[in-house]
Amino acid sequence: MNVLGIETSCDETAASIVQDGRVLLSNQVFSSMNLHAPFGGVVPEIAARSHLEVIEGIIQATLLEAQLDWSAIDAIAVTQGAGLGGSLLIGVITAATLAIIKNKPLYPVNHVIGHVYANMIKTSSLNNYTFNSNQIKFPLLAIIVSGGHTQLAIFYDDLNYELLGKTLDDAIGEVFDKVAKIIGLPYPGGPEIAKLAEKGDPLFYKLPEAKLANQYDFSFSGPKTAVLRLAQREIGQDYNFPSFELKKYLNETQKANIAASFQYNAIKTITSKVKLAYNDFQPKSVLLAGGVAANQELRRQLLEIIPINRLFYPDIKLCTDNGAMIAARGFYQIKNQLRPIDPYKIDALPNLKM
Repeated sequence: MNVLGIETSCDETAASIVQDGRVLLSNQVFSSMNLHAPFGGVVPEIAARSHLEVIEGIIQATLLEAQLDWSAIDAIAVTQGAGLGGSLLIGVITAATLAIIKNKPLYPVNHVIGHVYANMIKTSSLNNYTFNSNQIKFPLLAIIVSGGHTQLAIFYDDLNYELLGKTLDDAIGEVFDKVAKIIGLPYPGGPEIAKLAEKGDPLFYKLPEAKLANQYDFSFSGPKTAVLRLAQREIGQDYNFPSFELKKYLNETQKANIAASFQYNAIKTITSKVKLAYNDFQPKSVLLAGGVAANQELRRQLLEIIPINRLFYPDIKLCTDNGAMIAARGFYQIKNQLRPIDPYKIDALPNLKM
């Protein structure tokens, strides 16, 4: 079964064809990141306009890459939410229109769950992809970490899961961006923090970790504020000194130590919760998902607590938003006999929860 996946939840316009939920036939992604970089974050109106301009070409490109025509496509899966309203709307309308014109069943996919199912893709004839061939078994523990999401969930099977914990404020990727801005690094901040952290001492500054009522929940507002305060202190200023001025006065050693210490603390916050859940639920597999899944420090710390044969993470190109994860999740919805949605009635759901 060949499923076409369409993803437009934020600033990537993506389409992919996945066969039987595990074979990647094509994967096309267009990012409008360069348009947002001057603003230090994604501008929803710009993102939606970019989707509108390129989505038809991206879908055609993924069909060409897979060397398939529409007769070989068995179903269409599309991100219904969560995400930016305007961005989601472009993908949903496009998918619904194609489902009607091409007479294909349409399956709405939760973006966050889609990230988890990027791990189910096991092989491809495309160049420069690396996959973990070990078999994923239920129950599985899913760690979803990105610019918009920080969640911990236990999946008992494809359709039954329990959300154990979530961030109560900033998502981890979002706080990476904010800390990067404080020390003068460009957007997006995650890769820049990781790069600079290699030059710093991760134990140079001690940052707080929130203590919460639900032991599986996350909070990153405290460490973010602690970074701001220590940066002000390092240049001999108090809390009244504006954050946007700090980068001018911090030297390169200070910036590297802040980056390293923050990254270590933020990742430790994630892995400490994972360790608790792993011990409590004894999952057979642990799946890392989302854009921050590409972070090497996160992978390193997880390998200290999870046996290597039980830990899974996608190829780096499938960590950030992509159509392959949506197509893969769509296949498993079909496999579990979920009914397709009426393309005339599908809505974009920006606030869709797990």
